[in-house]
Amino acid sequence: MTSKWRFVHTGNRTPAENMAIDEAILNAHSEGLVPPTVRFYGWDPATLSIGYFQKAIKEIDLERVKEEGLGFVRRPTGGRAVLHDKELTYSIIVKEDYPGIPTGVTEAYRVLSEGLLLGFRKLGLNAEMVQLATEEDQQKYASMGSSACFDSPSWYELVVEGRKVAGSAQVRQKNVVLQHGSILLDMDVDQLFRCLIFSSERIAERMKMSFLNKAVTINDVLRDLGQNAVDLAQVEAAFKVGMAEGLKVEFTEGALTPYEEELAAKLVAEKYGTEEWNLKR
Repeated sequence: MTSKWRFVHTGNRTPAENMAIDEAILNAHSEGLVPPTVRFYGWDPATLSIGYFQKAIKEIDLERVKEEGLGFVRRPTGGRAVLHDKELTYSIIVKEDYPGIPTGVTEAYRVLSEGLLLGFRKLGLNAEMVQLATEEDQQKYASMGSSACFDSPSWYELVVEGRKVAGSAQVRQKNVVLQHGSILLDMDVDQLFRCLIFSSERIAERMKMSFLNKAVTINDVLRDLGQNAVDLAQVEAAFKVGMAEGLKVEFTEGALTPYEEELAAKLVAEKYGTEEWNLKR
């Protein structure tokens, strides 16, 4: 019998709302109030998010972020700066002791990302999970230490047509795993790099070139293959089917519960919408 998980599409939300909703679902699931959940969402306005451990003041040109009309938020997960714009953002929320979820972070990442792999394949792309077990592998995909996500592979890297295409991060709280990430349709790399602080122009250029060599979007790949670009609806459809197959579950269409909505609003007001959270460290 296939397990039933809830599928929620919350549409485009503000940066603070997006992070608050992920945490609200995590809390509700930890309390047994909602089933394991896969959520799809977007951003309004386009947003620069930073990893939990980044130093906003030192690494991000906050004035420039404002000038560009971008939102800004700190994620509860690690990783580096991500520009959320032309993308599908997903989150998976499931208890650590759920059957088949490995205890190790990297192994859990591999299992939870199986659906991403299938999503890319459903769009006709050659996607594979690269295990960065050897030093040679790690050097091939290694990052030069830029503040931007997508160019620093974890032990398992999702690679499409030889390049990294989805950036995902995980956090564990209250015996629940939250994995969220970006599936890029297109990306304004120049805009992302305008918002990051580098010690010199030369380093900024080098980082950008390194980033462009490794990070890629779905439509970049399709154009390189001489195929038509896809739109958000096509990507959502492919990944919804792929994720259900990858997780070996059946999705039940759902919505946030009043409890989750209320908790998310509280988290926006007290945490993700505050400078204290977003600029700390």
